[in-house]
Amino acid sequence: MTNGRKRISFLAPLFVPATRPDRYFKAASSGADGIIIDLEDAVAVNEKEAARETLRTASLPPNSIVRVNAFGTRWHEADVVAMKTLDIAGIMLPKAETAGHLESVRAVLGNLPVISLIESAHGVAGVREVAAHSDRLAFGYIDFSADLDCSMDRDALLMARSEIVLASRLSQLPAPLEGVTPSFDDPALVQDDARYAAAMGFGGKLCIHPKQIAPTLAGFRPSQKDIEWATRIANSGDGAVSVDGMMVDAPVRLRAQRILAAAKACDAAGATS
Repeated sequence: MTNGRKRISFLAPLFVPATRPDRYFKAASSGADGIIIDLEDAVAVNEKEAARETLRTASLPPNSIVRVNAFGTRWHEADVVAMKTLDIAGIMLPKAETAGHLESVRAVLGNLPVISLIESAHGVAGVREVAAHSDRLAFGYIDFSADLDCSMDRDALLMARSEIVLASRLSQLPAPLEGVTPSFDDPALVQDDARYAAAMGFGGKLCIHPKQIAPTLAGFRPSQKDIEWATRIANSGDGAVSVDGMMVDAPVRLRAQRILAAAKACDAAGATS
């Protein structure tokens, strides 16, 4: 979190098209711990202005984030100005690439939290600068893969994911959000993608269907074995001691505390499912 702005700590936020106000509260009651009302990819070009007006007049659930259209598009400026009148938790800025993109938004919206979506080669190249002006990062790996014309395999995207996680830490932001899994009828795949993202250092995952929420939370929840280990470590006192044949000191206890915190956060999010 930078400049004292509000922390955006969603684990499994769910996208909903801005053109479907009937789905806003359905999405909010689906078990997602936040919703992202989408003015960008989910809205056809000829519906952009109408979607914005729909959003401006609709009732919005708590914890609503709005994904505006990207900087440089003909809808971006009007989208950002429209956010001034809405009671929302923040905005998502797609294809964020420079500090200038963020500062143009700040000039209109002040300290309203911004999630910067990294989706291009320029975005990854400038991610540390972007992170310094953001409240959280997210990885749009499908667009990123298209920009580089590379595979979406994990090995091909390892560098980009690592750089986004590192940039988040350097700017003391919450751990970033992983991108969506396109398939929503394969909960095992969604859970495995979430587990991999958690192992990489991500702190949540974007969802495109309510069916993805439970497996996403399951993937981010530490295993029972890890929780039991972390509990023993947390109860080991201070100083250097031996636990289960392992030398435990401050860094090991910090790891244990983070495991327990992750389990608590996942349980809290899952309680609304």
